[in-house]
Amino acid sequence: MPHLVIARETWPLAAVFTIARGSKTAAEVVTVMLEQDGIVGRGECVPYPRYGESVDGVMAELEAARAAIEANTDRAAVPNLVEASAARNALDCALWDLEAKRSNKPAWQLAGRAEPRPLVTAFTLSLADPDAMGEAAAAAASRPLLKLKLGGPQDRERLAAVRRNAPMSRLIVDANEGWSEDALPAMFAACAEHGVELIEQPLPAGQDAALSTVRRPVAVCADESVHVASDVTALADRYDAINIKLDKTGGLTGALALANAAAARDMKVMVGCMVATSLAMAPAFLIAQRADFVDLDGPLLLRRDRVPAIRYDGSVMNPPPPELWG
Repeated sequence: MPHLVIARETWPLAAVFTIARGSKTAAEVVTVMLEQDGIVGRGECVPYPRYGESVDGVMAELEAARAAIEANTDRAAVPNLVEASAARNALDCALWDLEAKRSNKPAWQLAGRAEPRPLVTAFTLSLADPDAMGEAAAAAASRPLLKLKLGGPQDRERLAAVRRNAPMSRLIVDANEGWSEDALPAMFAACAEHGVELIEQPLPAGQDAALSTVRRPVAVCADESVHVASDVTALADRYDAINIKLDKTGGLTGALALANAAAARDMKVMVGCMVATSLAMAPAFLIAQRADFVDLDGPLLLRRDRVPAIRYDGSVMNPPPPELWG
């Protein structure tokens, strides 16, 4: 029978991180550790207030399920223990890690995937005034893929400043539900003009029906609008891609199902993350192997990471060391 440990951790950021709905100076995460026969499986999640989550709430949910969790190490039972959320993500990933270590088989093999290879990840530019974002773009101009946080009245100026200062970088944009339906034609045109390849969640979730009728010169990606595999069917007429985040899917198990649902609809896949440590990136790295866009730069935004950690060579993300996860 495994022993469950639930921990709250705070990881300071290297700089203030700002999106359309607010700023943060630290990553607040919850880790789950399952110890059995001297072997420890670990998972990490980031509770997100946008979805009604908090660190205290996630810890309480896991604590309430302690007896059931410690009585069962079967990943198939996880959906009956906690909701599809950050809490389930940490638990599910800890069980994958525990199984990999106990069986002496890597998680990618347990998942029926090919051995992971290095990937290029996006590097995120925090929302700021146009001049500041231009300066940030200049400092990151050697990175092959930049992700711009937008969602305000100066977005066209921000976009132009970034493109001017990083002329060779590929660009993706994340509006974090910050645009209005009336703004779509002008913003889509500006994105197309500057060579943006993907626009994440321009309209609020639940208020995005206009995307099915407006011309989309740039691929549009669902983020806040999509959580689990069953969400995909209703979104296929308004989105060209989906952003898979394990904190939304409830872990690697749910992420694999969501990736399969997207493939069945011929939708592109982006694999994203919250600002978190390498422990949260490691299971997402398996999903990212088949993704069209990879956005797993969370540890690059931290002042320090776990030891051992995933190694980033610039924007090239290497497979996680087995001592970290999986």
